[in-house]
Amino acid sequence: MDEIDNATVKSSFSTIVGESRDFACILVDSQGRSLCQSSFSPPNFCVILPRTVKKVLEEIGVDNISEGDVLVTNDPWIGTGHLPDHVIMTPIFYKRKIVAFIGTVAHLSDVGGHNGDIEAEDVFTEGIRIPPSKLYNRYSENEELFNIINKNCRVPDLVLGDLRAIYGTHILGISRFKDFLNDYNLVNIEILSNAILDLSDNHMKRKIKELKNGTYDYNLAIDGYIEKLYLKVSININDSKIYIDYSGSSKQVENVAINCVYNTTYASSIYPFKCALASNIPNNEGLFKRIDVKVPLGCVLNTKFPSPVQARAKVTNNINQLLFGALTDVFKEFSQAGSGSIWPFSFSGTTKKHGKFSTHMLPHGGRGAMSVLDGLNPIAFPHNSTVTPIEIMETKAPIMIVEKKLIPDSCGAGKYRGGLGQSIIIRNIGNETIKARLRPDKIFCAPQGLNKGQNGKVGVVKHNQKVLTKFPIFDFKPSDIIDLKLPGGGGHGDPLKRSRKLIDDDFNKGYCTKKYIIKN
Repeated sequence: MDEIDNATVKSSFSTIVGESRDFACILVDSQGRSLCQSSFSPPNFCVILPRTVKKVLEEIGVDNISEGDVLVTNDPWIGTGHLPDHVIMTPIFYKRKIVAFIGTVAHLSDVGGHNGDIEAEDVFTEGIRIPPSKLYNRYSENEELFNIINKNCRVPDLVLGDLRAIYGTHILGISRFKDFLNDYNLVNIEILSNAILDLSDNHMKRKIKELKNGTYDYNLAIDGYIEKLYLKVSININDSKIYIDYSGSSKQVENVAINCVYNTTYASSIYPFKCALASNIPNNEGLFKRIDVKVPLGCVLNTKFPSPVQARAKVTNNINQLLFGALTDVFKEFSQAGSGSIWPFSFSGTTKKHGKFSTHMLPHGGRGAMSVLDGLNPIAFPHNSTVTPIEIMETKAPIMIVEKKLIPDSCGAGKYRGGLGQSIIIRNIGNETIKARLRPDKIFCAPQGLNKGQNGKVGVVKHNQKVLTKFPIFDFKPSDIIDLKLPGGGGHGDPLKRSRKLIDDDFNKGYCTKKYIIKN
């Protein structure tokens, strides 16, 4: 799968796929059960894709799938929770039978709809929604679907280019998979698939049994949009099963695109357990079977159709913090304080130099500390995306990244401190006004510390020195400046127990000032 991943990066057209790596490559068996993924794949995608494959097969019907077909959907309630994420599935036929599927989930550059991000009336205003369909039919493009996509997005060259690139990587994957079957004289992978899933399930069964039985509750206030939201969880560990219940969480939000579908909440709930109990085992469906997730329909974590969902990560990115908070004493050295979250931003428009463009960056704040380790400075968590290089951003759009540096004293103090937040300052150096979209998080509710650890520093957004608290799409005029201060991670443990050596290191590296050290 790593070869498919690398081919996707090299053949993609957009920065969101090729530079930010906002995509995943997953192999599932003929029943739609996930077996493995590429190393860089975002973890949530790997949990959701097998659920999507099963639903798509149910709607289209296995008997209606031929060799050379490629299936696709971007329906948020079937896939990964918002329209830009397209789930592309290609069956692998061997001796005239489907033996597996190669799946890619990719965030495409544009899906039409309104040009904003957080503010939306419903999913219909957010863009085109593709039901389970054939993207390719017997190796030929579905011209009607390609034409619909072409006519309903602002940058069709990027969108269709990425779709065709992904198709090419699937052809490569099919070839490699058939080589594998031939090398080992196999006609299918049923025995191998069952072995992987059973071994993984047995591992999780053993690990869950090592945890202390009981019910663990936790509440968390999060930014929401304008008004705070509240997440509530009750986790019951009962021998070899885990039951997660989000009853009592805030209701879904009207006219704000931060609602989450069940799939994204389910996947985000699995992730902390994967980190704590099976960090060295590649993602596969056998790791998920013993975790039951209950989410009341109509709450912000299980929104009803057709709620707006574009910016759902503003909510789901807090689920790991909620669960780690509830299970701090259970996970022990694997527990983690709150992290600084992802701040997606993008620029789009049409200029004489760049033509029609759309470019994205996915920076993060500092990671939360663990009970035995300082939080990492800005790093993707709980995502697994990468940051578009400054040189690429400046080539694709009329902007200059004036500053990109760590923010001293932004970390939450603790026996182990949180990771530092970062400062990113951007100037429009062109002669034309372009559009800017920002989706900050944790500008009101700080990344939480654990076990007497201090909270990380909240984020701040300024446009020409004016602090912003609302984020519709806005004009980024020539010489305008956007100033982003991303949050630091929360600390873990009593700051008074931090070793002198680590304190000295923080000071010598410029991470913490003398004033901060004395205060904490």
